[in-house]
Amino acid sequence: MIVLGIDPGLANTGWGIIEVAGSRFRCLAYGCITTPACDTLSKRLSAIHRELVAIIERYSPVECGIESVFFGTNAKTAFATGQARGVAVLATADAGLALGEYGPGEIKLAVVGNGSADKAQIQYMVRVLLGLTEEPRPDHAADALAAAICHAHMRSGRALAEVSR
Repeated sequence: MIVLGIDPGLANTGWGIIEVAGSRFRCLAYGCITTPACDTLSKRLSAIHRELVAIIERYSPVECGIESVFFGTNAKTAFATGQARGVAVLATADAGLALGEYGPGEIKLAVVGNGSADKAQIQYMVRVLLGLTEEPRPDHAADALAAAICHAHMRSGRALAEVSR
């Protein structure tokens, strides 16, 4: 099964593609969609959508894990992230992908075992879990791969729970 992970953001939307075979994960690709601050909001959102659609068409994932919006102290940033997340959800919905939404703490817990892990710990564990030779950069791409790994863990947990009923 191919899983897409997305770490949404207006300036930087991280994405990662993993292949899941039982309890094994393999990284197929990852990257970051960067939009210039000088562009209009509509142009930036369109670029995120267009590039995610192209990634979905290229790798044919069947499911997606996406990070939910974290509302910290900066409401303006949270609103912009929410808009980027909205176009990402639209791209996955249009492609018919099953979507799992996870908070930052859930993703960190699934990947690192600690819901308050820092960026370096996430990058390290993503590298280890996917057998990469180096830590994925930028951190937005590592976060996206972590969202995909979290989704695979949560999906298998749900499947096990359903089977045991």
